[in-house]
Amino acid sequence: MALSAEQFHRLVDQHGPTLYRVAYRLMGNRHDAEDVVQDAFRSVWDSRDRFDAEKGERAWLVAILRRRVVDRWRRKKQPMPLSDHDKTTPELVAPVEPEQGFSDEMQAALQCLSEELREAILLVVVGELTHQEAADLLKVPLGTVLSRVSRARKKLHLELSIRLPS
Repeated sequence: MALSAEQFHRLVDQHGPTLYRVAYRLMGNRHDAEDVVQDAFRSVWDSRDRFDAEKGERAWLVAILRRRVVDRWRRKKQPMPLSDHDKTTPELVAPVEPEQGFSDEMQAALQCLSEELREAILLVVVGELTHQEAADLLKVPLGTVLSRVSRARKKLHLELSIRLPS
């Protein structure tokens, strides 16, 4: 069953802030995070015919967001045309700062992690996916995600203990 406009607006309202936090941590700055979340919701709307209400909404949305982030990592940013505005897509109001404290220190510590560790911990902690949903999204075994999240937590703890005064 296709995603209705009402369901789409609910998804934006309910999951938009979480997607923004994941995008902010993956992209490293507010502007890029806002752009990639907007791209992700545009993709959601464009693929609304493939929406499956039986599957986890957040996992579906984060998977789309992740693909948009990877697309941006692979190519240099191209300016978006100003005339290509779809009036059926609601505006997403992003929080001024991610809700977690020490955003500069945390972002710097996250950048010290390998891409695999950073992605795993962001999907589970910030994206609020279950470990199994993250494993499915990353196409790796559950144990791999558990290990990556554990190693990422330890490395973040070490990095933050170095960066933040006692």
